Amino acid sequence: MPSSSSTSSSSASDVIHAGFESPIWHGLEADQAIELLKSDRTDGLNPVQVAQHLAVYGTNELVEMGGRNPFEIFLDQFKNIMLLMLIGVAIISAVLDIRESMASGAFIFPKDAVAIFLVVLLNGILGYVQESSAEKALAALKNLASSKVRVIRYGQVSEIDAKELVPGDIMLLEAGVKVTADGRLLEAVNLQVRESALTGESHAVNKQANVLLPEDAPLGDRLNLVFSGTEVVQGRATVLVTGTGMQTELGKIATALQAVETEPTPLQKRMNQLGNTLVSGSLILVAIVIVGGTLVNPSLFQELVEVSLSMAVAVVPEGLPAVITVTLALGTQRMVKRQALIRKLPAVETLGSVTTICSDKTGTLTQNKMVVQVVHPPSGSISVTGEGYSPEGDFQANGKRLTAAEEPELKALLLACVLCNDAVLQKENGEWAILGDPTEGALLAVAGKANLRKDEQDQRFPRVAEFPFSSERKRMSVIVQPEGSQHLNEASPYTLFCKGSPELVLERCTYIQIGDRQEPLTAQQRTRILEHNNHFAGRGLRVLGFASKPLTHLPPEGSEEISEAQLTWLGLVSMLDAPRSEVREAVAKCRSAGIRPVMITGDHQLTARAIAEDLGIARPGDLALTGQDLEKLTQAQLDVEVERVSIYARVSPEHKLRIVQALQRQGNVVAMTGDGVNDAPALKLSLIHI
Repeated sequence: MPSSSSTSSSSASDVIHAGFESPIWHGLEADQAIELLKSDRTDGLNPVQVAQHLAVYGTNELVEMGGRNPFEIFLDQFKNIMLLMLIGVAIISAVLDIRESMASGAFIFPKDAVAIFLVVLLNGILGYVQESSAEKALAALKNLASSKVRVIRYGQVSEIDAKELVPGDIMLLEAGVKVTADGRLLEAVNLQVRESALTGESHAVNKQANVLLPEDAPLGDRLNLVFSGTEVVQGRATVLVTGTGMQTELGKIATALQAVETEPTPLQKRMNQLGNTLVSGSLILVAIVIVGGTLVNPSLFQELVEVSLSMAVAVVPEGLPAVITVTLALGTQRMVKRQALIRKLPAVETLGSVTTICSDKTGTLTQNKMVVQVVHPPSGSISVTGEGYSPEGDFQANGKRLTAAEEPELKALLLACVLCNDAVLQKENGEWAILGDPTEGALLAVAGKANLRKDEQDQRFPRVAEFPFSSERKRMSVIVQPEGSQHLNEASPYTLFCKGSPELVLERCTYIQIGDRQEPLTAQQRTRILEHNNHFAGRGLRVLGFASKPLTHLPPEGSEEISEAQLTWLGLVSMLDAPRSEVREAVAKCRSAGIRPVMITGDHQLTARAIAEDLGIARPGDLALTGQDLEKLTQAQLDVEVERVSIYARVSPEHKLRIVQALQRQGNVVAMTGDGVNDAPALKLSLIHI
């Protein structure tokens, strides 16, 4: 039962929320986390605890920090030293006109003062419009929120508004819902979560409730946690809420986004230097004229002041902001003709000063589409051509084009790719797209290159049973019953196809497909298969193993261990989120222009290195840093390392921000490319964000 002690509950909440460090939730047992938050696995929180936690932690919402209001933005436009001098000149000019009016007894219109004030006002309005046109910083993050969530409270399952969630709540998740708070998994059944909002990686992560992780586990490897803003792709889970609102990982991004102060562009710096020089020079000139003239003839003081003011106004280029704006606008038009849309005018000039480009990997350098590059049936590796999810391409081995129909091993492997698959490959608006897991979509695409279409094969070999994927087994199996005379084995009316982790699938195999027959699997063949698997994985490829087994009868439910034994090994399939075709040329052009490209990704180091070396961003043997490495570096050490590191892997949004800041401290003009919420703080900090 949940604790009814308001004192103990309140003190626990205060300890976690106050200035103490948050517990390392991924390093705690589920029961330890429950005890720490004084919750209950079965009944959840009671009404008193909900009210207390809501008072301590606040609502589950992202909060706008105290930014500048429109009036403050407008006032900031008049802090430029040249404009301040013009305002001073205008005031003195108006005072002189008023004195002269009083002395002569006739009204003298202060035309000079009015003209100067109008110039200053127009410049202020122009700057205000440019600054205030930027969108709200948290708009994209708030769009990730979900309105309702199912929880266990007071021993009952109920649906509440997401903003009412508090740490200690027991949250229920199922496929298709958005996660609305950070939490520790208490129970997970085949749970897969897409965490692209935080890591930038599109493939779903298999979550596990019963694992304990080291304290320094990267964000993308915290398999026993779920995070606000992510999406459940498959399975269901029971979750202990550990963080809400600004205490979530998404809230940390929001905090960093609002704390970032934009650096002035090179043009703005040079304008400030010019302004300081002109104002200093004009003030010195004014002082010399007034002091020198007054010493010679004191009666000319007022006339000397008027002349000096004219000199000061003449020195200040009031029309320079307008000229610069027009020039940048013309540059923007030229960029538009080259299919580049410029949202802020200073970016036109800054683009020409860039020395370093930091780029996200997934979806920016790569297609964000898994593509099978190599299949490895027992007889040897076969390379695969083609791009994206298009089922068009060739199979090649030793420089020769192969036909699947003439290669029994290849055909059996590709048939397993189609049948042991839950995705759908379809054409939308002239583009091939998938419904389902990107990995399974890549398998359908490679099978399509051998004219094995899923709809046709499903009719020939209808699925009659399956053993679904689980994070513990790391494999899935389907059982098909071929129609009519389509039997794969005359003595067996059913066939089981298995797909999963190569090492674990291979453990279940006692036979291997050689040509069109099955032979006993030898120890030497096992070793060779594992060597090929390690080779592909070392190149950053994602590798799956496939096997099959003829069945004389339909196995009962829950008989996975028995049914997935004595399998026949069919081969390996390796895939990669392939680089965009135009990126290699773009990287080469950047290097020839003296711009250093840097990859910053949430993906694994091996994958990041393989893509970076393929694109020319890095050379074999170049240093690469992970998020764990960055955590151990001081600011001074990082400032040294950023000048020689071109690959950063398994990094969090905070790490991306640190990298950009370190590069800027070294005098680099940094451009940042990215397409995810996780890139937002670093994008905002960089002078060019794409």
